[in-house]
Amino acid sequence: MASTSGAMDVDVESKAPSVDIASTPENVTRIVEENEDKDLSRSLNQRHIQMIALAGAIGTGLFLSLGGALQNGGPLGALLGYAYMGGVVCAVQFALGEVSALFPVTGSYVRHAEFLVDPALGFAVGWNVVYGTYLSVPSEISAAMVLIQFWTDKYPALWITLFIVLTFLVGIIFVGIFGEVEFFFALLKIFLVIGIVIMGLVIDLGGVSGQERIGFRYWNNPGPLVEYLALGSWGKFLGFWAVMTNAVYSFAGVESVSVAAAETQNPRQNIPKACNRVFARVSILYLLSVLIVGMLVPSNDPSLNDYSGTAATSPFVVAATRAGIKVVPSIINSVVLTSALSASNQSLLSGTRILYGLALKKQAPKIFLRTTKYGIPYVCVILQTLVASLAFMSLSNGALTVFNWLLRLTAAGTLVTWSVILINHIRLHKALQKQGISRHELPWHHWWTVYASWIGLVSCLLFLFTGGFSVFVKGHWDTATFISSYLDIPIVIAAYGGWKIFKKTKILPWRKFLFEKRLMR
Repeated sequence: MASTSGAMDVDVESKAPSVDIASTPENVTRIVEENEDKDLSRSLNQRHIQMIALAGAIGTGLFLSLGGALQNGGPLGALLGYAYMGGVVCAVQFALGEVSALFPVTGSYVRHAEFLVDPALGFAVGWNVVYGTYLSVPSEISAAMVLIQFWTDKYPALWITLFIVLTFLVGIIFVGIFGEVEFFFALLKIFLVIGIVIMGLVIDLGGVSGQERIGFRYWNNPGPLVEYLALGSWGKFLGFWAVMTNAVYSFAGVESVSVAAAETQNPRQNIPKACNRVFARVSILYLLSVLIVGMLVPSNDPSLNDYSGTAATSPFVVAATRAGIKVVPSIINSVVLTSALSASNQSLLSGTRILYGLALKKQAPKIFLRTTKYGIPYVCVILQTLVASLAFMSLSNGALTVFNWLLRLTAAGTLVTWSVILINHIRLHKALQKQGISRHELPWHHWWTVYASWIGLVSCLLFLFTGGFSVFVKGHWDTATFISSYLDIPIVIAAYGGWKIFKKTKILPWRKFLFEKRLMR
């Protein structure tokens, strides 16, 4: 290894420089950006980024975990829960958009944490994202197995292997191909949600032959809210709060739009545009879907209580089946299956790019710096593909059971990520304020985001610490639920504290020229 400076070493095997995190933030930023420009390919254009943002906003969780939300919270509880979480997601997206417009770098919020807060926080959240996204791939494959079992329960090992291979192929080839695949999957999702809303209205208004008008019948019986773990108003509130974990998983991945900034054309314009439009997607697509399902499927439908893991339990499929429509359930199931594959692809993109960024800064083994001639960090992709083999647990425990385990694990990691994104944004605005720089000088900004970030941060922390509240109710202790709900908290704290002690990092002072340089671009 030949040394070129005190801040940068050149890896002969990978041809990629690595960065000493002890260097000043501006040097770290310069060196990493130079390496990204050299080794990564800017092949994602505005069309791709817009659709990746949309694909991230419509995940498998909407189609699978919504059933659990309806069962626990009732139609009104599910609607309010998803609306509340949608507001938090909007706060996260706008915060991410503002910071990413100023610092459009691969690794996004991980790198932002390093030069806006503390290098140790960047290390902790970086590995937290790698851990979460690597678990998300087998989670989505388990979700795909739930959907496949709607048609057949034969050859599960073969299906899992096929999904792993497909995910690997999409991740290892030219990133522009990834963009095209996600563009196609996102279009299918849009058409599916629009079709579901139209179908739901037709069924609800009695437009299906032999079916009477439903209206808001199920809001009256069994009722708009469901008692969960307790009786009366308190039980109904707990039912509403139980919706949050399902909703977090449904929205997980919306932050991935900025992770591949170094592989995006004109990231300072395209990424904020993608973040800016998430509000309409959340309010129209998600809330309409939740409302329609609550009108068509009663919260006490026995299909929603199927925890065997041997059949698909998507409430959209249940709604079509209850209406006696034989073809539509298979169509819905097919498109939801592509949603699982899409979510798996996005998790692979996020996890591999974050791991690549960690390796650049010597926070991960240098072998992860190796890229193909098309700019794909192929060693990162291979590792994530190996971790995806956890999906084979579905063979002994049931696909839906494994999906629910991984759901809780990834939901906690998602909340940590969102909290860091909001902290980065708050710190950025505080720095601008202290240095007398108007936020209007930012490439992209909104007047209300400062307030929204504080509300979002408090909400994320509440969701994080109450994610496994059910185990603390008398008679409902479950070790697996407790571990999967709270394991991520000590992992992140240990990673932050360990790196801080090892590298003696400090919360960074502000360097005005760093902002001025960015604002003049």
